[in-house]
Amino acid sequence: MRSLSAPELAAWIADPARPAPVVLDVREPWEVATAALPGSTSIPMGQITARTEELDTDRPIVCLCHHGMRSMQVAGYLERRGFTDVWNLTGGIDAWSRQVDPACPTY
Repeated sequence: MRSLSAPELAAWIADPARPAPVVLDVREPWEVATAALPGSTSIPMGQITARTEELDTDRPIVCLCHHGMRSMQVAGYLERRGFTDVWNLTGGIDAWSRQVDPACPTY
């Protein structure tokens, strides 16, 4: 499984030459309500197996959670399901808040 840092994800999102990733937020709804990346897709980790078909297999997927552990598990699951372009955001939304967007709340 590949991983990337919050600044690397920010650069990817800002680069019009790269295909935009699906940013898959696997945290619980209350966590997403507290802090979220704009444009992300929210599917809580506990619902991934039932909702995998909602994901676009033709786009890269970057999984994120609070610190990167749940998202790593989901990224591994997606790879086992045949998704080929899956990434894990190291440090999760916490790293995004601290390294990229200080206006995004930490919790």
